[in-house]
Formats: sequence, structure tokens, C-alpha cells
Amino acid sequence: MASDARRKVMAGAQLRRLRTTLGLSQSAMAAELGISVSYLNLVERNQRPLTAQLLIRLNETYAVDARDFSGAEDARAQGEIEEVLADPVLRDVPVPRAELRAALDGAPGLLQALRRLHAAYVALAELQDGLAERAAPSERGEPLLPGLPDPVDRVRSFLQERSNHFPPLEDAAETIVAGLGSGDRLAAMVRRLEERHRIRFAVLTHAEMGAALRHYDRHRRRLAVSELVEPSGRAFQAAFQLGLIEAGEGIDPLLETLEEPQARRLGRIALLNYLAAAILMPYDSFLDAAQQTGYDVDLLAARFGASWEQVAHRLTTLSRPSARGVPFFMIRVDAAGNVSKRFSAGAFPFARMGGTCPRWNLHEALAHPGRTLTQVIEMPGGARWFSIARAVRRVTLPWGEPEPVFAVGLGCEIKYASHLVHARGWREAPAVPIGPNCRLCERPHCASRAAPPLARPLELSEFTRSLSPFGT
Repeated sequence: MASDARRKVMAGAQLRRLRTTLGLSQSAMAAELGISVSYLNLVERNQRPLTAQLLIRLNETYAVDARDFSGAEDARAQGEIEEVLADPVLRDVPVPRAELRAALDGAPGLLQALRRLHAAYVALAELQDGLAERAAPSERGEPLLPGLPDPVDRVRSFLQERSNHFPPLEDAAETIVAGLGSGDRLAAMVRRLEERHRIRFAVLTHAEMGAALRHYDRHRRRLAVSELVEPSGRAFQAAFQLGLIEAGEGIDPLLETLEEPQARRLGRIALLNYLAAAILMPYDSFLDAAQQTGYDVDLLAARFGASWEQVAHRLTTLSRPSARGVPFFMIRVDAAGNVSKRFSAGAFPFARMGGTCPRWNLHEALAHPGRTLTQVIEMPGGARWFSIARAVRRVTLPWGEPEPVFAVGLGCEIKYASHLVHARGWREAPAVPIGPNCRLCERPHCASRAAPPLARPLELSEFTRSLSPFGT
């Protein structure tokens, strides 16, 4: 009896879908299965289990697979609907799990319609975003769709609108650096934290810190940094804390346009990170070194005790009107193509949704740790950019834990390439056509295409197979 009980499942929704698909009434199906109409009704309403004996009858009568009643399809549908409900547009609409479960059982067609409607909304939002990115600022009208209340996206737009350059933070950093003196920057910051602010700096073990990489204990007045953080990261965290204490009050006035609370908090952290980088790599000395070395990222990292990624990020901020550097863009992606950082001092056409183009060797850098890859890329409109890419890691992890590795791309318009030591001989390198991402790229016959273009009709034929699986 226990064995038989284990084989009973509640699968009323699947049974009802089967009956509807077959075009049968409850009385007709009950007659064919040799059960009562009332019993079938109870099973469909999940008030009775679907027993092993009934599964056998279903298989014999309709040649259905018992796995169709395992619940896997409903679990997949529930996951898809939960993803839809997690969209920022719907996130503030409370839908209890029990209510969702009831809708899956009682109105699966309605939820399928919701999934299709949301997919169409996302596609239209991507198209709107792509068209807006291509248009000149004067040609951009009001968006047809409301902007998504995503704090990450809002802060990215906030930084982009200001070309990722904030003069008040540069001035604050210069004031702080002037009081540190010469010599080792980390030692000077630790000394200033202790002497002026009575804050101790300590590097603690992974066991003591757990998942935290940095933690400021206000009661003990101790800034603790994990041993997993490399020396460049330790200096950055000390600079972050010093900037927070001595110049933190000047950040809030810069965030007036960020009205949503989460966006303001995220924006404040982003500007504190900016300030920390400016303390480690002061504007004038960093720009002078960058120009003298031909923007050699590795050499700059060694000279300023910073990481490759920190230098790349700092290079996107050199937009002082009286002393401009090359207007770089920077992007960081993981092995799955997810974009986790995006900054630009120029006008690189980032895709605000989705990943990046697989033809860009940014992704190839992940397979070549320790190497800097270069490439000339050409966007659909004909604009050319010179890019360099390198695989980086954030922290050291204990043995046995998977190490997150990222690819950082740094680039500029091709007219500035002659200023870069990495671009020697670039005129002999052919430009590789890429797009913002597959959905926004209209290039036909691309063998790397992973999704059909939004702005072009599909050209499909059962008689012809082109390089693109979508026939365009």
C-alpha cells in the first residue's frame, strides 16, 4: 500500500489539458477510462490523486507517457511566470505563490497569454532602445514605453549622461591626496585613518570575514578587509573609506536627479568608488602617465599600484575640459555574456538590454588569461572602434571554489587609436563587423547570430539554408 501511495500524484491540470486537447467532455473521457464522472471531476480539481492504475488506463487508452503527468511541465511554466512577475514593471504587484499555483491549475491558457504579451513587451522595449541609441540626441522623441524602474539601469544612464566625469569629486580627491604626502599610498591612507579618524585598518582571514570583502565596524572603529582581496583592492577599500569620511557629504548634491531611493543609494556607492579611484590615481599625474606611456594599461597598473580593471575604469573618466584624455569606453562581461559594468566617456553604442556581439573578441579573452587582445570593430552604421580586451579576476578564492573570471573591454573611436601603444600596426588589421547585440543588429547572413533581428522581417525557406539560422 505504501508503494502504491508513493506513485500517486496530483495532476489535475495536466489531465484537464489532455481532455481539452482531445476534445472530450468529462462524461466521454470517464466512459472511455471506465471511471465515474464524479471521480474524474475530483481528479481534475486535485481533490483526488492520479493513481498508478489510472495512469495505466490513460496510457492504454490515449497512448500518453506517464512522464507527462510528473509535474515537470507545470514547474517549468511556474518558473517562466515567476520570471515575468519579477520584471521591474510588475515587481510591485504582489502575487502569492498559492495564487500563482491556482492560476496555473485553473487558467493555464491565460498565463500563456501573459507570457506572450510580456515577451512582446520586452522585444518592443529592446527595439525602442536600439533605435534611440542610433538616433542623434536632437532626434530622440518621447519613448513609447515607460522606462523600466531599474536602479542599475538608471544609475548607468546617470553616469553616461555626465560622460562619467565629476569635477567636484576630482577636486575632493586632490585635496585628500595633498594631505597624504609621497611614498606608499596604502600606508599613507592607513596612517591617516588611524591618526585623524581613529580608525584601524586590518586584514582578516577568510574564516573571520566570511562572504564580506570589506566591513567597517563603527563601534570598534575598525576597517576590516578580507585576505582574499589582492593588494590593489586593499588600497581601493582604504581609499573608499577615507573618501567616505572626508568627502562623503559632497556626493549627495550630485545625485539630485536620482529620485528613486535604491537608485540614489546605488549612485552614491558608484560615486564613492569613483572618488576612491581618483585618490589612487590622481587626475593630473594619471593623465600625464597615460599619455607618456601610450595608455599602456599594464604599465599604469604597475605604476599606480592598481589592477588592470581599476585602470581601465579610471581611463573612462578623463574628460576635464582643460585636460582631456582619450574618450574611452569600458565594458565587463562574464562567461555567460552578462554585462556587469558599462562606462563611457564617448558615445559607444552599448545595448542596454541583452548581452554583446559574439564576434567581438572581448569574449575570447576569457580563454587567454594573461593576454591582452586587440581588435578593430565596425558597427552597423560604419563607425569603427579600436578595442583591447583582457580576462581579469575580482578576488582570490579558497581552493575548490569556482573562481569568477570576467572579460574587460576597453576601447575608443578609431580616430584616437594612434595614441594607444596597443594599436601599433592597426591599419593592417581588417575591421570585424559586429553589432550591439543580435536582436539589435541587422547584418544579414551572420553565422554567429543567436536571435532574429527585431527590425527586419524573417526570410525563412524550407528550400534554402543560409549562414544565419534565421534566414537573414
